[in-house]
Amino acid sequence: MKKTAVMPNKDKDMGLTYAKRVVNAINGRAEVYMEDIFSGSGIRAEYIPEDEIYDTVETVIVLGGDGTILKTARKCAGKKIPVLGINLGTVGFMSEVEPAGIETAVERLLSGRYEVNSRMMMTVDVYHNNRKTSYHALNDIVISKKPGSKMPHTMVYSQDELVNTYTADGVITATPTGSTAYSLSAGGPVVDPLMRMFIVTPVCPHMLTARTMIMSADKVITLTFDPVYDSRMSVSVDGDILEDIDTSARVVIRKSELTAELIKIQRRSFYDTLIMKLS
Repeated sequence: MKKTAVMPNKDKDMGLTYAKRVVNAINGRAEVYMEDIFSGSGIRAEYIPEDEIYDTVETVIVLGGDGTILKTARKCAGKKIPVLGINLGTVGFMSEVEPAGIETAVERLLSGRYEVNSRMMMTVDVYHNNRKTSYHALNDIVISKKPGSKMPHTMVYSQDELVNTYTADGVITATPTGSTAYSLSAGGPVVDPLMRMFIVTPVCPHMLTARTMIMSADKVITLTFDPVYDSRMSVSVDGDILEDIDTSARVVIRKSELTAELIKIQRRSFYDTLIMKLS
């Protein structure tokens, strides 16, 4: 590792205390880059615009909660840049390191004692009002009823075959990585994050037989909506609401050609982490 970026969430790393610990632990053994918004911090680094960072570095160390790590991992996916997450949030499923282990983790990173896990991502194409918008997701894509709107009836197709209709406040389509996020809260299963599949889970279904569906990642998932019910919905990707739609919309979800590359430093397994974080 010759060039690394240190990317803190400024709202969670107040005073850049943890970012300074990371850079001090690197101690000149790699070139350190940071966003130019931190240029007055006094940290020994080269400051460049964020969009230049991903064309410059070989690894990224991100400090923040799961949301920060998700956003950074998505941006790094196109360049196949491995990401090491340091948890400054609450649950921290996406992070590999707690603050107490910063120095040890940096030492292992510098000496090459780590693995890189490739995580499946999704692409979503939203067709609405005679236009198409496209997004990438690492955790999940959620179609949810807007406040005051009628409950949508969502038809779920796998490769053009109707497999279920959900009468529910929303539908979550998650990756294995996202199985421990909103999908889990909605009653979905826990899935090993290195697997390849879609997990489709209804949110607050008004049905007696609503169940999560596990679907092949090699097939295209399409969501359409019964126009009889005048429903207004929002589309969120990895927790960010990106656009509003109605029943005329069509949402097409595929396995992305991109993968998120996450650095694994610790020896504990995914299931050890699961028990530790959610017990």
